[in-house]
Amino acid sequence: MQRLLAVRGLGDHLDVPGAAAETGFWVVLAAGLTVRYVLRRERAGRVLLYSLPLIDLLLLTATAVDLAHGAEPSAGHGLAALYLGFTVAYGHTVIAWADARFAYRFAGGPPPPGPPKYGLARARHEARLWLLTLGAVAIALPVLEGLILVTADSGGADGGAEVLRGWQARALVALVVHGLIALSYAVFPKQAPKTADRAG
Repeated sequence: MQRLLAVRGLGDHLDVPGAAAETGFWVVLAAGLTVRYVLRRERAGRVLLYSLPLIDLLLLTATAVDLAHGAEPSAGHGLAALYLGFTVAYGHTVIAWADARFAYRFAGGPPPPGPPKYGLARARHEARLWLLTLGAVAIALPVLEGLILVTADSGGADGGAEVLRGWQARALVALVVHGLIALSYAVFPKQAPKTADRAG
Protein backbone atom coordinates (compact mmCIF):
# COMPACT_ATOMS: atom_id res chain seq x y z
CA MET A 1 0.00 0.00 0.00
CA GLN A 2 2.92 2.35 0.61
CA ARG A 3 3.75 2.18 -3.13
CA LEU A 4 0.20 3.29 -3.93
CA LEU A 5 0.15 6.14 -1.46
CA ALA A 6 3.39 7.46 -2.93
CA VAL A 7 1.64 7.97 -6.28
CA ARG A 8 -0.49 10.73 -4.82
CA GLY A 9 2.61 12.55 -3.58
CA LEU A 10 4.24 12.87 -7.00
CA GLY A 11 3.13 16.42 -7.66
CA ASP A 12 3.15 18.09 -4.29
CA HIS A 13 6.12 20.29 -5.23
CA LEU A 14 4.94 21.09 -8.75
CA ASP A 15 1.97 23.43 -8.43
CA VAL A 16 -0.21 25.05 -5.81
CA PRO A 17 -3.59 23.66 -7.03
CA GLY A 18 -2.18 20.14 -7.14
CA ALA A 19 -0.73 20.48 -3.65
CA ALA A 20 -4.04 21.89 -2.40
CA ALA A 21 -5.97 18.96 -3.89
CA GLU A 22 -3.43 16.55 -2.41
CA THR A 23 -3.82 18.10 1.02
CA GLY A 24 -7.60 18.17 0.64
CA PHE A 25 -7.69 14.46 -0.18
CA TRP A 26 -5.97 13.46 3.05
CA VAL A 27 -7.80 16.04 5.16
CA VAL A 28 -11.21 14.82 3.95
CA LEU A 29 -10.14 11.18 4.38
CA ALA A 30 -9.03 11.83 7.97
CA ALA A 31 -12.17 13.88 8.66
CA GLY A 32 -14.43 11.15 7.33
CA LEU A 33 -12.80 8.48 9.47
CA THR A 34 -12.80 10.74 12.54
CA VAL A 35 -16.50 11.51 12.14
CA ARG A 36 -17.27 7.84 11.60
CA TYR A 37 -15.30 6.31 14.47
CA VAL A 38 -14.55 9.06 17.00
CA LEU A 39 -17.82 10.99 16.76
CA ARG A 40 -19.83 7.81 15.96
CA ARG A 41 -21.61 9.44 13.02
CA GLU A 42 -21.61 6.58 10.55
CA ARG A 43 -23.69 8.19 7.79
CA ALA A 44 -21.91 11.56 7.92
CA GLY A 45 -18.55 9.81 7.83
CA ARG A 46 -19.52 7.82 4.75
CA VAL A 47 -20.71 10.97 2.97
CA LEU A 48 -17.32 12.59 3.56
CA LEU A 49 -15.45 9.51 2.34
CA TYR A 50 -17.58 9.16 -0.79
CA SER A 51 -16.94 12.82 -1.60
CA LEU A 52 -13.21 12.23 -2.11
CA PRO A 53 -13.42 11.93 -5.93
CA LEU A 54 -15.06 15.36 -6.02
CA ILE A 55 -11.77 16.92 -4.91
CA ASP A 56 -9.93 15.61 -7.95
CA LEU A 57 -12.92 16.39 -10.18
CA LEU A 58 -12.79 20.01 -9.02
CA LEU A 59 -9.04 20.08 -9.67
CA LEU A 60 -9.61 18.69 -13.16
CA THR A 61 -12.34 21.24 -13.84
CA ALA A 62 -10.08 24.08 -12.73
CA THR A 63 -7.35 22.64 -14.96
CA ALA A 64 -9.64 22.56 -18.01
CA VAL A 65 -10.82 26.12 -17.38
CA ASP A 66 -7.23 27.27 -16.97
CA LEU A 67 -6.22 25.68 -20.27
CA ALA A 68 -9.32 27.02 -22.03
CA HIS A 69 -8.22 30.52 -21.06
CA GLY A 70 -4.89 30.02 -22.79
CA ALA A 71 -2.67 28.86 -19.94
CA GLU A 72 0.48 27.02 -21.00
CA PRO A 73 0.11 23.30 -20.14
CA SER A 74 2.39 22.22 -17.31
CA ALA A 75 3.15 19.21 -15.18
CA GLY A 76 0.40 20.31 -12.79
CA HIS A 77 -2.19 20.07 -15.56
CA GLY A 78 -1.03 16.57 -16.44
CA LEU A 79 -1.07 15.43 -12.83
CA ALA A 80 -4.68 16.56 -12.44
CA ALA A 81 -5.72 13.81 -14.88
CA LEU A 82 -3.54 11.23 -13.14
CA TYR A 83 -4.95 12.20 -9.75
CA LEU A 84 -8.49 11.64 -11.01
CA GLY A 85 -7.60 8.24 -12.47
CA PHE A 86 -5.89 7.19 -9.25
CA THR A 87 -8.77 8.28 -7.02
CA VAL A 88 -11.45 6.56 -9.10
CA ALA A 89 -9.48 3.32 -9.52
CA TYR A 90 -7.74 3.10 -6.14
CA GLY A 91 -10.09 5.15 -3.98
CA HIS A 92 -11.98 2.20 -2.50
CA THR A 93 -8.74 0.33 -1.75
CA VAL A 94 -7.12 3.33 -0.06
CA ILE A 95 -10.27 4.05 1.99
CA ALA A 96 -10.56 0.40 3.07
CA TRP A 97 -6.86 0.36 4.06
CA ALA A 98 -7.21 3.52 6.15
CA ASP A 99 -10.60 2.47 7.53
CA ALA A 100 -9.29 -0.83 8.90
CA ARG A 101 -6.43 0.92 10.69
CA PHE A 102 -8.64 3.68 12.06
CA ALA A 103 -11.18 1.12 13.32
CA TYR A 104 -8.40 -0.83 15.05
CA ARG A 105 -6.96 2.28 16.69
CA PHE A 106 -10.16 4.08 17.74
CA ALA A 107 -13.06 1.61 17.64
CA GLY A 108 -11.64 -1.62 19.05
CA GLY A 109 -11.63 -3.33 15.70
CA PRO A 110 -9.46 -6.32 14.86
CA PRO A 111 -5.84 -5.82 13.82
CA PRO A 112 -5.83 -4.99 10.11
CA PRO A 113 -4.49 -7.86 8.02
CA GLY A 114 -1.48 -7.25 5.85
CA PRO A 115 -1.19 -8.36 2.24
CA PRO A 116 -0.22 -11.97 1.58
CA LYS A 117 3.53 -12.42 1.52
CA TYR A 118 4.18 -15.63 -0.33
CA GLY A 119 3.31 -17.85 -3.25
CA LEU A 120 0.23 -17.69 -5.45
CA ALA A 121 -1.69 -15.56 -2.94
CA ARG A 122 0.90 -12.77 -3.23
CA ALA A 123 0.93 -13.08 -7.03
CA ARG A 124 -2.86 -12.67 -7.12
CA HIS A 125 -2.64 -9.66 -4.80
CA GLU A 126 -0.08 -7.97 -7.05
CA ALA A 127 -2.15 -8.80 -10.15
CA ARG A 128 -5.22 -7.19 -8.57
CA LEU A 129 -3.24 -4.02 -7.83
CA TRP A 130 -2.00 -3.95 -11.42
CA LEU A 131 -5.58 -4.17 -12.68
CA LEU A 132 -6.37 -1.12 -10.56
CA THR A 133 -3.42 0.67 -12.14
CA LEU A 134 -4.76 -0.35 -15.55
CA GLY A 135 -8.10 1.23 -14.60
CA ALA A 136 -6.40 4.41 -13.42
CA VAL A 137 -4.45 4.72 -16.68
CA ALA A 138 -7.55 3.91 -18.73
CA ILE A 139 -9.23 6.90 -17.09
CA ALA A 140 -6.24 9.27 -17.20
CA LEU A 141 -5.36 8.78 -20.88
CA PRO A 142 -8.67 9.98 -22.39
CA VAL A 143 -8.88 12.76 -19.82
CA LEU A 144 -5.44 13.94 -20.91
CA GLU A 145 -6.56 13.70 -24.53
CA GLY A 146 -9.53 15.89 -23.68
CA LEU A 147 -7.22 18.46 -22.10
CA ILE A 148 -5.12 18.38 -25.28
CA LEU A 149 -8.24 19.20 -27.30
CA VAL A 150 -9.06 22.04 -24.91
CA THR A 151 -5.54 23.39 -25.41
CA ALA A 152 -5.90 23.22 -29.20
CA ASP A 153 -9.30 24.95 -29.13
CA SER A 154 -7.87 27.78 -27.03
CA GLY A 155 -5.11 28.37 -29.58
CA GLY A 156 -2.35 27.10 -27.33
CA ALA A 157 1.08 26.28 -28.68
CA ASP A 158 1.82 22.80 -29.99
CA GLY A 159 4.50 22.46 -27.35
CA GLY A 160 1.79 22.58 -24.69
CA ALA A 161 0.08 19.55 -26.18
CA GLU A 162 3.41 17.73 -26.14
CA VAL A 163 3.67 18.36 -22.40
CA LEU A 164 0.35 16.61 -21.86
CA ARG A 165 1.27 13.79 -24.25
CA GLY A 166 4.40 13.38 -22.16
CA TRP A 167 2.15 12.62 -19.18
CA GLN A 168 0.27 10.08 -21.27
CA ALA A 169 3.61 8.41 -21.96
CA ARG A 170 4.53 8.50 -18.26
CA ALA A 171 1.23 6.84 -17.37
CA LEU A 172 1.89 4.05 -19.88
CA VAL A 173 5.44 3.57 -18.59
CA ALA A 174 4.13 3.31 -15.03
CA LEU A 175 1.57 0.74 -16.19
CA VAL A 176 4.26 -1.38 -17.88
CA VAL A 177 6.67 -1.18 -14.95
CA HIS A 178 3.93 -2.10 -12.49
CA GLY A 179 2.93 -4.97 -14.78
CA LEU A 180 6.48 -6.32 -14.83
CA ILE A 181 6.66 -6.12 -11.04
CA ALA A 182 3.35 -7.97 -10.71
CA LEU A 183 4.43 -10.57 -13.25
CA SER A 184 7.65 -11.21 -11.36
CA TYR A 185 5.63 -12.46 -8.38
CA ALA A 186 3.98 -15.06 -10.61
CA VAL A 187 7.12 -16.11 -12.50
CA PHE A 188 9.37 -16.05 -9.45
CA PRO A 189 6.97 -16.61 -6.53
CA LYS A 190 8.33 -15.65 -3.16
CA GLN A 191 8.56 -18.71 -0.95
CA ALA A 192 7.85 -18.82 2.76
CA PRO A 193 10.97 -19.39 4.86
CA LYS A 194 11.46 -23.02 5.78
CA THR A 195 11.23 -23.84 9.46
CA ALA A 196 14.19 -25.61 10.94
CA ASP A 197 13.72 -29.34 11.39
CA ARG A 198 13.25 -30.32 14.99
CA ALA A 199 16.06 -32.38 16.38
CA GLY A 200 15.11 -35.87 17.56
